[in-house]
Formats: sequence, C-alpha cells, structure tokens
Amino acid sequence: MTAGVALAHDYATQRGGAERVALLLARAFPGAPLYTTLYDPAATFPEFADLDVRTGPLDRVGVLRHHHRLALPFLAPSVSAQRVDADVLLASSTGWAHGYRGARRTVVYCHAPARWLYQRDRYLSGEAGARTSDRARRAVAGTALGLLAPPLRAWDRRAAGRADRYLANSTVTARAVQAAYGIEAEVVPPPPALLPDDGASLPVDGVAPGFLLCVARLLPYKNVDAVIGAVRELGNRRLVVVGDGPDRARLEGLARAAGTVPSSGGGAAGSPDGAGEPRVRLLGRVDDGTLRWLYAHAAALVAASYEDYGLSPLEAGAFGAPAVVLRDGGYLDTVVGGVTGTFFDRPDPVEIARAIEEAARTTWDDQALADHVARFGTGRFLDRIRTIVEHERHDG
Repeated sequence: MTAGVALAHDYATQRGGAERVALLLARAFPGAPLYTTLYDPAATFPEFADLDVRTGPLDRVGVLRHHHRLALPFLAPSVSAQRVDADVLLASSTGWAHGYRGARRTVVYCHAPARWLYQRDRYLSGEAGARTSDRARRAVAGTALGLLAPPLRAWDRRAAGRADRYLANSTVTARAVQAAYGIEAEVVPPPPALLPDDGASLPVDGVAPGFLLCVARLLPYKNVDAVIGAVRELGNRRLVVVGDGPDRARLEGLARAAGTVPSSGGGAAGSPDGAGEPRVRLLGRVDDGTLRWLYAHAAALVAASYEDYGLSPLEAGAFGAPAVVLRDGGYLDTVVGGVTGTFFDRPDPVEIARAIEEAARTTWDDQALADHVARFGTGRFLDRIRTIVEHERHDG
C-alpha cells in the first residue's frame, strides 16, 4: 500500500480518457484510496472494482449514478463535505475533484477546466438525435447551470487556488488553466491507453482490414457526421465508428444513407474486399480486445473534433496506423504532419476527404510512428507523476 497518498476523480460513471488516466494514477500509487462522488461499476472500466473507491453520499441515489449531469447542483457541496485523510491528494479533475479538502498538500492533474462553466455549449451538447428523456435531462442540467454558474465559478476558482501544484494533460489545457485561474501548469501528457502487447486482440465479424477508423463519443461536437460525409465523398472507402452517445440515432441514419461499397474500387486507405459491405458501420462501445484489433487493421484513424488532448492518434500509432485529424486542439501535441499523420483545417467533409487521400498516398515509416509514440510512454508518465507527488510529500 502507498502510505500517505490519496487519489480523487470527479465520478467513475463512464468510460473515457479521464477514467483511464485515473486508473493510471492508481497504478502509480498501489493501494491508495480513490475518492469520488459517484461510482457506477457497470458503466465504467472494470478495473475500478480493484481499487479502494470511497464515494460520497450522492452515490446512494441511483439515478445520479446513471445520469451524473443531474447531480450538478449537488456535486460541489458533496465534494466539499467529503474530507480526505492524506499527506498528498492527487486529484484527476475536470472540475470537481480539485475541490476535495483535508490533505496536507494537493496536486491537481487537470484534463480541462470545468466545461460546464467555460465551455457550456460543449458540455450540454447532444440535442440532435437524442431521445426525449435525454433532452429533458439536459434541459434540467442547463437550467440548473444557468442559476448556479456564478456560485459554482466562485467555488471552482477557490478550489483551484488551494492547490499546491497544477498539472495539465496538454498545452491546450495548460493555456486554459492559465486563462481560468491564472495558474501556470506543467504539461504531463498521458500515455496511450491501449498497446499491442497489453492484451488479446478480438476480430470483428464481417469487417475486412483496410477500413478507416473513428473512435469518439457520439455527440454533435465530435463531428462524426463530417467524417461520414467524407467517406461518402470518396466512394471507395469504408468507415468503422467506435463509440456511443445521444447522437447515435441520427448518425445511424447517415450510415444507412451511405449505402454499401462498390464492387470495384481500391486504394490503400480502406478499399473493400468485396461488394455489399456497408460503407459505414457504427459498432457502439467495444471492449479493449476488439479495439486493439480495429487499431491493428485500420488503414488510418480519422478524428474531426476539437479535443483538449489527442489520445486516439497515439493509440493508432502504437498499432502502426497514421492519423487524419483536425489541425487544432490537443492533436497539435500528438500528431506530427507527414510523420505520424495528416491534418485538415476544418471539420468539412471535402477537406477531410482530401486529407484521407493524402494519407493514402503517403508511405508511412513504422519505426517513426513507434518512436513518436514512445515519447508518450507509460513509464515516463508514471515516473514523472511519482516524482512530483514525492516532492510535495517530503519537500512541499
């Protein structure tokens, strides 16, 4: 057990990059308790079950575990009331976990400053294609946010100001931390979560190698519709989409409208092995073994959303696949043009299609891809995190 160190995470109710990082932090400090507001074992990564997860009183309300946005009015007081007993608290935060109190020193690993305060439209996105119940829940959250934004902003800034050290996952996030709080944060980029040697690879029935791959939550701001539009522009490419979300119904309609691949066609980045295969497949959520197979057999990853950190290109690169990404946000940290991928300037189907064709014409150096991914290795990340926490514990 790691004595004197405690961990915190906003809520363990979903599967995303922040949750993967929280598990990495737990790996850095085995046995350290993890404080969180809500925990839904069925909805998040199974590895959380191996941790000493300590939830607050909100966790007793089942509907909040399943729909954490409904808990928005109650999260700040819940975090403030749940005291942490530790020399150093390491908080994985997108806006709540940095508010835990009681530890002698606090280190915040920031994925992004509070989106509901600083990127409200993005936080509440998802109207298109959503069910009536989903829209109703977002309407409740939006109304609560409008009323609570001023006191929440004050709480958020007080919480940030109490931290002894701020870390950021990307240069984009570091700039946002500076803008929101006036705090200079050290950039400590997380490693790719999936690597070829970390587990089994499980093939997907009916999907032949050579497809384009998009890994994203199905929300309007992820611009998956633009990626589907690019595949329709190209005609002879196939696309596999991994992820789920409230925009799924609308995107399924676009996928059906995309039809099947033609019997003739070709090209290195996604030519079909036979006629009749759907041009676009939405697989929903998949397990890690399936995602490993998809990365390993994709011609390229395509990502069109603005991200605080560009994780998926690193995962694709670990399996030898280049990335075709938006020239913005966190992708500028994780993609090197002409070496590990190609860029497009707007999430527009025509521009994305051109970048896909450029990637198909490029001969990619597998060793260069591997060397780039190695710069973001797990060992380097864990070593830096441990060094920072130990400094705060003994010298802070």
